[in-house]
Amino acid sequence: MDKELMRSSLGRTLGLGSAKHGVEHWWLERVTAIALVPLTVWFLASFVAHTSVEYATVIAWLRSPLATTVMVMLLAALFCHAALGLQVVIEDYVHSGLKFPLLIAMRFGCFALAIAGILAVPSICLR
Repeated sequence: MDKELMRSSLGRTLGLGSAKHGVEHWWLERVTAIALVPLTVWFLASFVAHTSVEYATVIAWLRSPLATTVMVMLLAALFCHAALGLQVVIEDYVHSGLKFPLLIAMRFGCFALAIAGILAVPSICLR
């Protein structure tokens, strides 16, 4: 059956329907999740490898270009994935006027935490 026939006449007139952004959101969630798998494994392996070493050794390790780059990638992917997941939760379970302010606050919070984490990496390295 044609989807156009299933819509109300008012919906057809106003052009209401799918925003066509759901698939993009779904794919971005999957891509960030896949990116987080090796990044998290790297982070956990690095953390375990540096548990019994001195602070100066950890800082020297973090100053390496590879460790700094991968740490920034981890933080960016982590907070992007968190924002996407929290957006879905808010859109699905908040049914009041708080939905839009919560979405804005959540986006701002994830962005602020990502920026703080990303800026902390070079500041630790430059000490």
